Amino acid sequence: MAQTLSLVPTIWLAIVLLAVLGVIGFFVGRSRAVHLLATGDGTPLNSRANFHGYYVGMWAVVPVLALLILYGVFGGAVTDALLARELPSGFAALTPEARADYLERVADYTRLEAAPVTDDALFNAVAGRFSQLSGEVKLGGLGLALLAGLIGMGLARGRLHHDFRARLRVEGGIQTLLLLCAGVAIATTVGIVLSLIFEAFRFFGYVNPLDFLFGTQWSAQSGEPKYGAIPLFFGTFVISIIAMIVAVPVGLYAAIFLSEYAGPKTRAWAKPVLEVLAGIPTVVYGFFAVLLIAPLVRVAALGVNDLLMMLPFITGPVLDAQPTSALAAGLVMGVMIIPFVSSLSDDVINSVPQSLRDGAYAVGATRSETIKQVVLPAALPGIIAAIMLAVSRAIGETMIVVMAAGQRAQITPDVTSDITTITATIVALLTGDSDYGSPTVLSAFALGFVLFLVTLLFNLIAIRVVARFREKYD
Repeated sequence: MAQTLSLVPTIWLAIVLLAVLGVIGFFVGRSRAVHLLATGDGTPLNSRANFHGYYVGMWAVVPVLALLILYGVFGGAVTDALLARELPSGFAALTPEARADYLERVADYTRLEAAPVTDDALFNAVAGRFSQLSGEVKLGGLGLALLAGLIGMGLARGRLHHDFRARLRVEGGIQTLLLLCAGVAIATTVGIVLSLIFEAFRFFGYVNPLDFLFGTQWSAQSGEPKYGAIPLFFGTFVISIIAMIVAVPVGLYAAIFLSEYAGPKTRAWAKPVLEVLAGIPTVVYGFFAVLLIAPLVRVAALGVNDLLMMLPFITGPVLDAQPTSALAAGLVMGVMIIPFVSSLSDDVINSVPQSLRDGAYAVGATRSETIKQVVLPAALPGIIAAIMLAVSRAIGETMIVVMAAGQRAQITPDVTSDITTITATIVALLTGDSDYGSPTVLSAFALGFVLFLVTLLFNLIAIRVVARFREKYD
């Protein structure tokens, strides 16, 4: 049974166990409350019967969830420890690292849906025993979780009486759950930042930070690596600027049209169609850029070169006209982030009180003057926030850049040339067979740390600008 149980995904068993105990606990608590109400002297309950059910169901689920989390954290280690005690004596000669690697290969082998039988009889035997022990540990963990849930259910039911404040206890439990969720989000953010800082400082132990931040040559994966990140910063800046040149005016004008000029019927279909752009996968945008926009940009650049070559003082091509280019990636990226500007700006403009518009019309202002002098100034903080969000999205985009911008780290004013960005370089550095502790791989964390700081700086600037231009309207 244990070996069969090991093949069942633990997550589904946990969900079923939590659901069953929660439902049973609810009905046990509710029936207990109904019984108290029926057998009492007419004294009403402090809380409704359903809240008593929620309380018992909550304490039937919480111990189970706690033990399942512990199983998820320590279950694999317990299985490995049990298996290590049964390994043949020859394994004692292995180093701890070699033994851990062997057990990891065994665990990976047992996770295969149709694991082939190997020629190593000892490995097959160890894998079979590992699968059996894994099922036994899982069965034991689920048994303990079930027992804890039943104990919690019984203790919670015993606390129910007429004056028991079940509603307050349930609301307190919900508040604690929300606090834990917020804590998980904060802890995740702190973990990401700390991991970036730790690995970035490891990289700066190999490379001078000034050479990294102000160097003009990047060739991290060559025989003689160079880690000057200025070309990557330049490429990120150029493509983001091109994207914002497309996204900001188009998105802002679309928001003004939808909120101030479009009728209900036009708005009903135009806004959803515009927001569909945000739901298209970035890899689709990348294909669109590399298959359509990049060739058009190259053809246009070649045409401009032909025209300029007709001038007597032009002796060679002016534009690089590469198959992939910063212009192609920037244009498509700008189309992709239009909804970030238009949708948020539209919501902000719509939130401007109608009384401000009516007041402007009352003093003789036209609709255009009202929009320019009243509505947009009132909505300016929200519009700036939308633009800064779009800038952060453009800086962090990866797939379009990887597919349509090229991979050459260079500083050039020619937007028809291929360049690369921070995110595209991080992808290139973290894919392959490079040693994890090498400066080449660690440079990806340094780039990620710099990208994080840049994004944080943009957000701080946005907060500062919004606070400066914020106005309150009655």
